[in-house]
Amino acid sequence: MRKWIFVDCEATGPCPGKGVLTEFGAVDYESRATFHGVLHESHPLAANPALSEVTGRQFEAWPHSLGPGHPVFISDNPAFDWQWVNHGFWHALDRNPFGHSGRRISDSYAGLVGDFTDIQRWKALRVTPHDHNPVHDAMGNVEAFERLLNGERPRRARRPRTG
Repeated sequence: MRKWIFVDCEATGPCPGKGVLTEFGAVDYESRATFHGVLHESHPLAANPALSEVTGRQFEAWPHSLGPGHPVFISDNPAFDWQWVNHGFWHALDRNPFGHSGRRISDSYAGLVGDFTDIQRWKALRVTPHDHNPVHDAMGNVEAFERLLNGERPRRARRPRTG
């Protein structure tokens, strides 16, 4: 049984210590079960919707409730999302059920298409719109990843003809 947990975080800053994690969403690949953790009521910052303005333990138990196996953290940007989840678990519980690593969707995609520089086109395979609701964003990533595993590839943009 795969226990691939796709995670997306929303925060007021670039990293712990420079902002706060406002909320996060997680989606189990197999069951599509979701988890939405709201730490602070927030809404997207008008100047940069990737950041939010601020207006435990349950998440640790959630992957285990999905069945046996070690949960694998997967994100479109673990350099951002992982640091918030890892910091939160270690700060609150002195442990992280995901262990010490996460997986990046863009790297999997680049490997599938054989082009290490092609790291964004997979996002065109999302079905659920990317709207900075972390559950929606994680679900869209699950959908795109599943389509990639099923052999779908996004189309290359056409270049305008010149001359």
